[in-house]
Amino acid sequence: MEFFRIKHDIPFMRYALIFNVISLVTFLIAVGSLATRGLNFGVDFTGGTVMEVSYAQPADLGKIREAMARLGFSDAAVQNFGTSRDVLIRLPVKQGVTSAKLSEQVMQELRKDGGAVEMRRVEFVGPQVGRELFEAGALALLFVSLGIVGYLALRFEWKFGVAAIIANLHDVVIIVGFFSIFQWEFSLPVLAAVLAILGYSVNESVVVFDRVRENFRNRKLRSRTVPEILDNAITRTMSRTIITHGCTQLMVCSMLIFGGETLHYFALALTIGILFGIYSSVLVASPIVMYLGVSREDLAKPEVEKKPGESGAVV
Repeated sequence: MEFFRIKHDIPFMRYALIFNVISLVTFLIAVGSLATRGLNFGVDFTGGTVMEVSYAQPADLGKIREAMARLGFSDAAVQNFGTSRDVLIRLPVKQGVTSAKLSEQVMQELRKDGGAVEMRRVEFVGPQVGRELFEAGALALLFVSLGIVGYLALRFEWKFGVAAIIANLHDVVIIVGFFSIFQWEFSLPVLAAVLAILGYSVNESVVVFDRVRENFRNRKLRSRTVPEILDNAITRTMSRTIITHGCTQLMVCSMLIFGGETLHYFALALTIGILFGIYSSVLVASPIVMYLGVSREDLAKPEVEKKPGESGAVV
């Protein structure tokens, strides 16, 4: 299905160097922010108290945040959980105050604003647990990256695997860099979004690489150069890219706008990741494959010309 039929190949590779410079500058800005400012880790990683309270009527999140500020938690995370009457409150670690005592203080402060409020559950996440979660997340990123390289190297050729992993790591660093620059809260849902983008981005790369392999094996395109082969592959998959990513982005933007605070940063990470996933697959992975010297011989088997009385001869 092609809703967007493009008759002539778009010369992406002609401007590959310009886009690579832009990617490098963006990458360095993200790395610089991570090195100097770091990430604003949520309670999942730093440790703290997680409370779930329930109101008889729809909760006023603004008043709840004001109540937490009066207790000294100006950076408390307050969001609806399930329904408009259920609220999830995440509080950072407070030295010298136990989780039980803190929950009592919170309930007393909430009741001052009036309204029937009931405590549903209280959980304490220790800093040690947070460090273990961070290490587990980093290992997950590492293993996913290695798996992607191995898969593409077996399916195509090692040059494609190297190009794809550089492009995917580019996406990850850019996403995390956004969270560092703007100091958005980095939590477990955000980490899950980053892992999802890894798989999503490599899928786009595989689609383009499949078309590249087909082009190299196509006799009608034998006279084409490698940049022209890549341009043709990207152009021929453009309609699929617009339809697929447009529908996905529409759904993710719906979560971003209507999903509430619970899904806000998760959807935000996905939104950024999808946009840069398309960009990296076309303007990062493909040029790297070209720079690594991919050729027809890497993907197309030599043809055999049969002669009378012989099983075949390689040409």
